[in-house]
Amino acid sequence: MLVDENHFFRQATLLICGNLDFEISLQKCLIYLKSLMPADSFRLNIYDRGLSILKTIAMATPERAEKQNVILPLDEKGQKFLDDTNLPLSMIINRPMEDPVSAPIIRKTGKFRDFSSMVIHLQISGTKLGNLILSAKGKDRYTEEHLQLFSILNEPFAIALSNFLRWIEVNQLKDFMADDLQYLHQRLHRSLPEKIVGEDFGLKEVMEMAKEVAPMDSPVLLLGETGVGKEIIANAIHTLSHRSEKPLIAVNCGAIPESLIDSELFGHEKGSFTGASALKRGCFERANGGTIFLDEVAELPPQAQVRMLRVLQNKEIMRVGGSEQIQIDIRIIAATHQNLQDMVNNGQFRADLWFRLNVFPITIPPLRERKEDIPALINQFIIQKAKELKISEPPKLAPGSMDLLKTYSWPGNVRELENVVERALILSKGRSLEFKDIILSDKDEEQVEYHMDENEPIELDLVVSRHIRKVLKKVNGKINGPGGAAEMLGINYGTLRHRMKKLGIPHGKGKYGM
Repeated sequence: MLVDENHFFRQATLLICGNLDFEISLQKCLIYLKSLMPADSFRLNIYDRGLSILKTIAMATPERAEKQNVILPLDEKGQKFLDDTNLPLSMIINRPMEDPVSAPIIRKTGKFRDFSSMVIHLQISGTKLGNLILSAKGKDRYTEEHLQLFSILNEPFAIALSNFLRWIEVNQLKDFMADDLQYLHQRLHRSLPEKIVGEDFGLKEVMEMAKEVAPMDSPVLLLGETGVGKEIIANAIHTLSHRSEKPLIAVNCGAIPESLIDSELFGHEKGSFTGASALKRGCFERANGGTIFLDEVAELPPQAQVRMLRVLQNKEIMRVGGSEQIQIDIRIIAATHQNLQDMVNNGQFRADLWFRLNVFPITIPPLRERKEDIPALINQFIIQKAKELKISEPPKLAPGSMDLLKTYSWPGNVRELENVVERALILSKGRSLEFKDIILSDKDEEQVEYHMDENEPIELDLVVSRHIRKVLKKVNGKINGPGGAAEMLGINYGTLRHRMKKLGIPHGKGKYGM
């Protein structure tokens, strides 16, 4: 059939460039080509040299058009063929099992065995973008006349593909910016105060160490009991570093369900699992250029520890469902209230990961060892909590209250002090703040004697299990939040859940007879 090449070029170009959705353009062009030559399907592949794969990103038949993310593996022979600088821009593949690129794909996937194809290798200014494959069922379907006509479309398809890839990039950046904006809005309340209470007194040594390590990119491990203010110190190190204009992303490793930890830390691709309706960047990718703060790092499950080690070693991540390694530039600050060395000795934490995190450890003293900071902390919390509770005139402390606060041992540290001040403000009703009914003094605690029943188990796990069950019964099964079992036991919520799972303790309201 004699075809006017100029008319063919104009018609095909209009169809190719007529839609921003490349798969729709493929389908419309395919239907037009089908009237001139054998044509049953169209595929657009991107060649990833780093991973030695072809990735199909769009596919069309006369009946349907769809975006795809299908990985087609290449062997060494196929990769060498595509890297050849003398590779023709267009070619016929009437016998796919004889083609160095098609053959390994067919052997591994079982697809395209009985097809003939024509291939255009798309490129602009010498840069290879990918390849376009027109296929028809059966062997020996294409001739040199077909290829000559099909080759005319190299330039419009290359321009359309280049624009399409840039359009994808712009939309991805737009999604990233919207995602970051939402993420930062949720964390505005975590801003660092102008001056850290205690940096000239009880936290003086800690702050001196923080200032020494802040300009470096070395990992920092913050150690100390729950509630001592490890996130405040992490904020300070980030603020004093050259990364201060970049993100600081905080993640509580103990609060993430094990099934979601990969997605939360490393992100996921759209469609990588049920419910993954959009691409999501994980905490590591969000922190790129800045700092990631891994609180309760001891709570990471074993498999997550392995992946974390790879991040520290290679400075790269891979999203769940993804095929590409993503380079990241981050500073890691980790924190825990547990003894990581004991956990390493007991096989609960990887020694190689601990060695990499334990480059510059900083131990934050508990509040009972820096009671000189209590007056300033009380003043800060009264002003802060009064504002949050919309109390126009913050009340004063009742006589003797400061002495009482200084004699208490504060097992919950600064966090407990903050909660005690908030509760006192709620109960004050305009009167001076008193804490006699809130704090159980150490003297009272010493008067409480523990009498063990001779029939009571003495095995540690049994004792711990019984105590946790008693506390759960008291709070009607509530684990997290104010008045929950974790708060009463003075441990992290994730730690309690992990321990309950280990001891076989059920959770949920109504399971404890109340």
